[in-house]
Amino acid sequence: MKTSKFILKAANTLVSYVVVISLCIAGLYASYALWDNSLVYAAVDDVQADMLKLKPEVRDGRPSFDELLAINSDVVGWITIDNTSMDYPIVQGETNLTYINTDIYGDFALGGSIFLDSRNDRNFNDHYSLLYGHSIINGRMFGDINLYKEEAFFNENQTGSLLTTETSYDLKIFASLIVPANEIEIFNPLVWQDDIEELVDYADHTALYLNMDIIEEMRAMDGDLLILALTTCSDEFTDARTVVLAVMEPNSTE
Repeated sequence: MKTSKFILKAANTLVSYVVVISLCIAGLYASYALWDNSLVYAAVDDVQADMLKLKPEVRDGRPSFDELLAINSDVVGWITIDNTSMDYPIVQGETNLTYINTDIYGDFALGGSIFLDSRNDRNFNDHYSLLYGHSIINGRMFGDINLYKEEAFFNENQTGSLLTTETSYDLKIFASLIVPANEIEIFNPLVWQDDIEELVDYADHTALYLNMDIIEEMRAMDGDLLILALTTCSDEFTDARTVVLAVMEPNSTE
């Protein structure tokens, strides 16, 4: 009897030790994960702070990208969406994997960069240009695109700007969508180069929210359109993506 009690007590003690050790390991892992995430966020913030000091100014109708190009010759523009954290340089790599985990300095970074689809014209002369960026907590990188899943935010925040190495554009956001990552209509920019009006029709039938006034203005332009898409990860389903579409209009102050 005493032997049985001893064995039971020893077993209970062993189980307690295992539980305590497991909890300690879990705690250490959670602490490491938080520390690791904090480094990712800090790196994104540090790069953005550095880049904002070099944000191009428009002089004589042309943005000055000299300082950014001296850092990285792959820089092709700068995107700003009003009332969000999106205010970043744009790069374009040889493939769409080049900058997915690489910052503007060419260093490994989980936050990656904001980049233009490798199939697009680097001067944004295509009828449809596509930008990618990670969705990182607190709106970092393209995280604030997910704000456009809220109707009130979409209705109140539809402006921004795009600077290229040649000129500048005002942006008018006209659609917010949630699509799968394999949606050809969004993720193959070659589809719309010959008939951009069909993209407007696609958005009209697919979008979560629309600005119909802008869409009517676009339809009146008889195909003379430049449209910019911004996309990031979403969480509605596996491989979900949030997309906003904006019409690019030459800056009226030039």
